[in-house]
Amino acid sequence: MQKIKIATRKSPLALWQAEFVKSELQKIHSNLEVELVKMSTKGDEILGTSLSKIGGKGLFIKELEVGMLEGLADIAVHSLKDMPYKLPDEFEIGAVLKRENPRDAFVSNNYKSIEDLPIGGVVGTCSHRRIVQIKSLRPDLKILDLRGNVNTRLQKLDNGEYDAIILAAAGLIRLGFERRITSEMSFYQSLPAVGQGAVGIEIRKNDSEILTLLKPLIDAQTTLEITAERAMNAKIEGSCAAPIAGFAQIYGETLNIKGLVGDSESNIILSSSVSGNKNNAQQLGEELADKLLKMGANKLLSR
Repeated sequence: MQKIKIATRKSPLALWQAEFVKSELQKIHSNLEVELVKMSTKGDEILGTSLSKIGGKGLFIKELEVGMLEGLADIAVHSLKDMPYKLPDEFEIGAVLKRENPRDAFVSNNYKSIEDLPIGGVVGTCSHRRIVQIKSLRPDLKILDLRGNVNTRLQKLDNGEYDAIILAAAGLIRLGFERRITSEMSFYQSLPAVGQGAVGIEIRKNDSEILTLLKPLIDAQTTLEITAERAMNAKIEGSCAAPIAGFAQIYGETLNIKGLVGDSESNIILSSSVSGNKNNAQQLGEELADKLLKMGANKLLSR
């Protein structure tokens, strides 16, 4: 019997994603044994400080990569929005799974939407991308940092620490908390993070045996959309913690991608979009990055 080991973080959402990949692999390969290797990362352990101050979301994957290099695991399962645009040379994305709802979710026990919040209402999020877009919509709101896994964040809301919190809809849906979504935010209100809603499987580069096992899990449309989004992010050279948003959608043979770069201090937001043939996903993402850079995106990010 063939065996594969999956490196995963211990958070409920990370475990859900790893279990999902395990289940899908075993549906396809009946003789495959799959083991989860649960690991702690620095990003999980340091909860009292904003991610941007301690190294960004890449802190959620480093230990998993070390585990793969040491032979403790064969693949690692991640939320793609947590994956830096540049991976270490030893690794690559071996598969991108079908995307779940990519939107941001407004979650509140007392208010229906961000427009309904009272003047000076308190909103919880740790995302600079969300902060800059919320400030654009409602400059009067007070935005406080919000760390921890999905369950912890919901508990903080229920404890009355915030009037509302903003979370990825995909995470709530996957953990069975869909009913907690008060309203979905439109792409105009909050453009998603690059890769939001998609699960990616990281592998050791050129591991052909593992690639063969993963191939049936690949979703072609999501892969093209993610390719465009990550190409935009890479050319802008934005970290996962930077106030950058990017979202691609395919309609027939056409891929449309919208990107946004903001600065939460000046409240300046630059946004643009491009469209073209879906098979040119990489080039379209880079073309959008060029447009944003010409508009001054690099100056905003350098702040």
